[in-house]
Amino acid sequence: MQDKGLDFKHKEVVNITNGKRLGYVQDVCADLETGMITSIIVPGSNKLLNMFNQGNDIIIPWQNIKCIGDDLILVEI
Repeated sequence: MQDKGLDFKHKEVVNITNGKRLGYVQDVCADLETGMITSIIVPGSNKLLNMFNQGNDIIIPWQNIKCIGDDLILVEI
């Protein structure tokens, strides 16, 4: 799990609990002191209707990321 944050935007996020595709990574959050990624952000549902509202975004803590592949990130939420 040593991908660069920029590489994450091309990966689709899938919840392994229910198999639901959550979308592509929109952003990553990092601890500025350690430089480690703390979470990833995926746009929530109805992203077209709420284009200017970020309240629906799904924030996935790093510990919930189970596997990072070439084009897929598996999470458990």
